[in-house]
Amino acid sequence: MSLPKISVIIPALNECESIGPVVGSMPWREIAECIVVDNGSIDGTGEIAAAAGARVVTSPRGYGAACKAGSEAAVATSTVLVFMDGDGSDAIADLPRLVAPIEAGEVDFVIGSRMRGRIEPGAMLPSQRFAGRFVGLLLRLLLGVRYTDMGPFRAIRRSCLEQFNMSEMTYGWNLEMQVKAAKHGLRIREIATDYRRRRAGASKVSGNLLATWKTGVRILAVLLRTAGRSS
Repeated sequence: MSLPKISVIIPALNECESIGPVVGSMPWREIAECIVVDNGSIDGTGEIAAAAGARVVTSPRGYGAACKAGSEAAVATSTVLVFMDGDGSDAIADLPRLVAPIEAGEVDFVIGSRMRGRIEPGAMLPSQRFAGRFVGLLLRLLLGVRYTDMGPFRAIRRSCLEQFNMSEMTYGWNLEMQVKAAKHGLRIREIATDYRRRRAGASKVSGNLLATWKTGVRILAVLLRTAGRSS
């Protein structure tokens, strides 16, 4: 029987109330490990994650920095990397469907699209929905690729991600990955995934209007810079 070759990577910053249940809900028989990247928490997030069964690593502040640290820390035998949030909003039950097309050799990159799935009332702000549609339109015009979402729940073939030379260390990481996936000619698929309200705490992206605005400006800057750069 072959060992699982999937590493689940969860960037986490002050998610003490949700990280334990998220890690504890992992389909342990189907994954090699769950890595929680403590992104500078001061509430014991890392300790709680470790107690729940995760391997905890640390990184400098920044969502992209945490994702990069997690991908580099994954065990050498893992061929598929799964990224997701630690606030309980992503439906872990959808993880097998997320990785199945990659394991079957059909695609290289799978995005869990919240827009195609069921979104719990209050889970996403109207501004987030608009941003997803707007960025999707720009990507279609600039690169000819169709995306409906920039959600955090995604799986990618590790060898492909290693070719990207990812450089965006903020919330633009997801978009940079999608742009580079298109420019490298990866086989891409979106699947519908459910999205729920976070278990506790405030979102670092959409917790208030200022955070939403700053994130939107950053993502737009990443789009214009990355889409115009040679792959």
